[in-house]
Amino acid sequence: MVKSLNDLMKMAQAAGPRTCAVVAAADPEVLLAADEAARQGIARCVLVGDATAIGKAASETGVDVSGCDVVQESDPAAAARAGVAMVRSGRADLLMKGLVSTADVLRAVLDKEIGLRTGRLLSHLSVFETPYLERLVIFSDGAMNIAPALAEKAQITQNAIDVARALGIVEPRVAALAAVENVNPDMPATIDAACLAKMSERGQIKGGIVDGPLALDNAISPEAASHKGIASPVAGRADILIVPDIEAGNVFYKTLTYLAGGCAASAVVGAKAPVVVTSRSDSHRAKVYSLALGVLLSR
Repeated sequence: MVKSLNDLMKMAQAAGPRTCAVVAAADPEVLLAADEAARQGIARCVLVGDATAIGKAASETGVDVSGCDVVQESDPAAAARAGVAMVRSGRADLLMKGLVSTADVLRAVLDKEIGLRTGRLLSHLSVFETPYLERLVIFSDGAMNIAPALAEKAQITQNAIDVARALGIVEPRVAALAAVENVNPDMPATIDAACLAKMSERGQIKGGIVDGPLALDNAISPEAASHKGIASPVAGRADILIVPDIEAGNVFYKTLTYLAGGCAASAVVGAKAPVVVTSRSDSHRAKVYSLALGVLLSR
């Protein structure tokens, strides 16, 4: 079972290398991540985009791209479509976003003709490590689904469970988060959380144990759960945190990164292949870990 992001890297090295189509690849930070992934034996990157711009970005960062295949496509949106087509045809195993908008990448992924649809909801998740926990925690969705309804939260939860199982967590413990641990009719997130728990109990969500509503402290701290008298197989030991909406997830992600010294590997899942979507502000380390996560999920 993966307990740290370094463990995740080792698993990716054992699984790799996989072929990654990097779309609109003229992004210096992404090129650095792709170069390290190649040196670590994790991924072989095909660089899709404007060849001149890619060469300039590589020169600025000291990355040697002479050994990489480069697919010429000047328009970023067209580069996204070309990268998706490579994955769909089997020429690449996963996709990584470069200097192109996330909307353009997802539009190509969801395209009915050349896209990577599976009928499942796409969701963004992060696997992160902090100095305060001795395990990795997955959370979703803080970057894609804005205000998911119950049915969408169920799919977000299933996607996260499937990822956790791919990382070696046999029966992931899932906390459906809210501000409190009791159902309150005036707080819709608590009702959705309770429904997710019941759906898991009835087998509508498979492969993990879901409980909720749980506040964040009760989800990750055994002491906090005990202090409040919460008896649950999930409370204090959650492997997965399902946030109620994108605002909560976005604030949570940035709090972990900027105030708690955390680092995350992130990807969009639910398509035929993982899509590595990182923020421009993410660290180089986070981008490399995200590529490693994408490689593991492309098996």
